[in-house]
Amino acid sequence: MSGTRIESVSGIRGIVGDGFDPIVAAGFTAAYASTLAPGPIVVGHDGRISADLFSRAVLSAVVASGRDALWAGAVATPTLGVLVRDHAASGGIQISASHNPPRYNGLKFFQPKGMVLSPTMGKAVIDAFHQRSPDWAKWDELGSIHTIDDPDRDHLNTILAKVDVTAIQSRRFRVLVDACHGAGGRPAASLLRALGCECEILGANPDGLYDHPPEPTEDNLRGFAAGVVARGAAIGFAQDPDADRLAIVDETGRYIGEELTLALVAARRLDQDLGPFVVNLSTSRVVEDLAKSKGLVTHRTPVGEIHVVERMIAERAMLGGEGNGGVIDPRIGYVRDGFIAMALVLDLMAARREPISKIVDSLPRYYMIKEKYDLTSINESNEGAAERFERLAELFPDARIDRRDGIRLAWDDRWVQARASNTEPIARVIAEARDRETAAALARRVGAALTANGGSR
Repeated sequence: MSGTRIESVSGIRGIVGDGFDPIVAAGFTAAYASTLAPGPIVVGHDGRISADLFSRAVLSAVVASGRDALWAGAVATPTLGVLVRDHAASGGIQISASHNPPRYNGLKFFQPKGMVLSPTMGKAVIDAFHQRSPDWAKWDELGSIHTIDDPDRDHLNTILAKVDVTAIQSRRFRVLVDACHGAGGRPAASLLRALGCECEILGANPDGLYDHPPEPTEDNLRGFAAGVVARGAAIGFAQDPDADRLAIVDETGRYIGEELTLALVAARRLDQDLGPFVVNLSTSRVVEDLAKSKGLVTHRTPVGEIHVVERMIAERAMLGGEGNGGVIDPRIGYVRDGFIAMALVLDLMAARREPISKIVDSLPRYYMIKEKYDLTSINESNEGAAERFERLAELFPDARIDRRDGIRLAWDDRWVQARASNTEPIARVIAEARDRETAAALARRVGAALTANGGSR
């Protein structure tokens, strides 16, 4: 029984003890190892209560597969990607359930180049898990475990080389960080201190004892936003447990959110260089508008980190990412990276010598509405989710239609997308328009069509 487990091309995720357990983790690790070229595998984990349990299972499975394990311990997902590449490893495994609640855990697998698996590679791992028993090594062919000393160092040094450190240091920014008891607290402190910031890290210990639900949404960060104001901070950075996403709170306590993280980074990169951008179909139009103002093209892909990465490589993109606070800077690596996002936003503030609130207010203005609907209930009805998505095209005959990821309906001044989540049994509806009322009305109409005769929010 798979229980709650969700198997995707980049890894697996599930509730501990109900679909995801040490045996499953070891089996998937062995299946993944069987698809790799010879060489060691980097292993790390984010901040999660069950991290120690699954670290032992994964390390044991790597060694039992005849591989050496390069043990990074508690480490951010973008850092693990850098370690895989820089240690010339055959692959990497991050033990993480990203933003999911503490009862979840999972595995994310990496290519030797330090990015997540391609769909073909991910399918090969899933097939290997389901089609054959692990090929365990004999007693004299076992691998060994080697600890990576100072796993953050090279990643952070690369970031520091891409920003104006002296200009940032001169501003002495006061920064509040919510590390959410994840793996990002330690490297965030190191980075911000190197940039001359006076920083305070909340939830710095990667123990998974979350002070609030770990996804960095506005509702979950109300207390943090108040803390930014109370401490007189110039900016607040909120991470998810594996630190590949970043949300921002301005000095007034306003939740800037995740959607504008990429836009702010894009604004800074456009000050430095010119080149194409790549974002997914669910990302705000703000980035696209910024690129267009410089005569640049923005390419869109289906949701999923690897789709963005592969298009970035094909287009030689200057920057890519997703509207969930995931910034991908190819100068650092092809992984969503909350730390380069922090550094570039501070670099933007230093260069413009303006508070973050004023910079945000200068961006193109859109309003986005995000809703979730129970996909299980929809699938149990007589009409499946795919059929309901397609029915939306009939409701909006004047829209430009993109069917690469669910269905996306676009006009010159607004758009809406309905798609199945890759990580949860839900359907997502995202609408964006120039004003909140239009976006909300569009999302409501699509949601009503999805839930007609079955389904629920």
